[in-house]
Amino acid sequence: MKLGPLLALITCAGVLAGCGRATRGDGAGAGSQAPPPLATVSLGAPASAATATVVLLHGYGAGGDDLVDLARALPVPATVRFVMPAAPLALDAAGTSRAWWRLDGGPRGAAHDRSDEVPAGLAAARAQVDALLDRLEAEGAKRIVLGGFSQGAMLTVDVALHRARPLAGLAVLSGTRINGAAWRAHLDRVRGTPVLISHGTGDAVLPFAVARDLRDQLAAAGAAVEWVEFPGGHAIPAETRDRLAQLIARVAAAP
Repeated sequence: MKLGPLLALITCAGVLAGCGRATRGDGAGAGSQAPPPLATVSLGAPASAATATVVLLHGYGAGGDDLVDLARALPVPATVRFVMPAAPLALDAAGTSRAWWRLDGGPRGAAHDRSDEVPAGLAAARAQVDALLDRLEAEGAKRIVLGGFSQGAMLTVDVALHRARPLAGLAVLSGTRINGAAWRAHLDRVRGTPVLISHGTGDAVLPFAVARDLRDQLAAAGAAVEWVEFPGGHAIPAETRDRLAQLIARVAAAP
């Protein structure tokens, strides 16, 4: 499903933890071979003129273009470039439903805490997104904001906590904490980084309480956390959209 044109509310109808249509002991990858490049959709400023590059990672079961309408609706400067990669795993024959890693078939119909889980495929997904960020930097991107929804939000934090070079900002939209031991070991890497975290109090897919704990954990590590709590479910409401646009605009205007 695609985002509606007004983007009043982006909902997730699924009940599996890690669901993510936006309308609806972990190590590095084995060997030294570079991961295959991710297919991407880009819009906004050309790479040569961009003052900020925003990479948005879609959720579980969505397509690579799922967040395109969100990007188009954000009131940001014309010098912002958006890049939206498609997750590497196809969940259907047409390839329109994709995932960063496959779910484990956990409890249905209720959110549960995945803080200590290390999903099979997480390291590979991280390596692919990290390679994409390297490529964007090689093209001239100087300030990169990395964000994602649901499963894409989990991957956003995981990449930021493993990446050698700091990012200009993070957007964690209806995500949760995973890979707990590794995240705790690398929290210093987000010190001073602007982080937008948004979560609904009625989220039946990924627990609100865990997102709140992640907020506190990142803030205690020195991240500049901005928290958006809203009375809804697994979604991206208008307030979150507005605060995301403000974060991007600040990054784009930075000297």
